[in-house]
Order: sequence, then structure tokens, then C-alpha cells
Amino acid sequence: MSSAAEEELSDVERAGLELIRDVGGIHQSEFWKELDVDSRKGSRIIDKLEERGLVEREDTVYDGHNTYLITPVRDPADLEFSLLMAGDMLSPFVGDEEIDAQSDAFSQWVMNLAYEEY
Repeated sequence: MSSAAEEELSDVERAGLELIRDVGGIHQSEFWKELDVDSRKGSRIIDKLEERGLVEREDTVYDGHNTYLITPVRDPADLEFSLLMAGDMLSPFVGDEEIDAQSDAFSQWVMNLAYEEY
């Protein structure tokens, strides 16, 4: 298990969590179908996962119906930031709404990427 919140999950709850993590997010109605459970049981599974802080539920519209999008809660320790780095420089796109692709900061970052390759 990866966390204390997962320790007491039933097999079907664990399968539901793995499904949500594998796909990165799923609409509630699709979740029930994929797990082959009825909507009531599917809702109870999601409730438990949400109570334990393992998933988040967001209101959405899917196929013309109000439903929820269920997404996994990511542990910040599992995030991979190396793709944003070029040497010791962080991508100029991080935290900036607009970046000029002709800017010196972007050019320098790209050059650092190129130097890392060779």
C-alpha cells in the first residue's frame, strides 16, 4: 500500500482506486460500468475514496447529463519535474501566463536543453 488511507480498502474499493489512477480521471457513470457495480455501490465506493482523501469529485456534464468527474489526488512526492528543467534552469513557461518564444529567457532555456543532449 502506498498510504495509510489505503490500508483498509476492500478489494473492490482498491480496484476502483486503481482504475481512477490508471485513467487519470473518469466520469462517475463510466466508473460504475468499468467496475461492473450498480450506481448505488459505485457511489459508496467513491464516497469512501473521497473521505480518505484519495480522489476528488467535480461537478460536470457528460453526454448531456449532470454527473461527476472523479480524479485521483496526487502525492506531490510522485510528481516529476525533471521535464521542466534544462540543466539548472526551470522552464520559463512555468508560472507565466504568456511567454514570448523569441525571448532571451526561452532561447537560453532551449540552448541548455540542447547542451544537455550532447
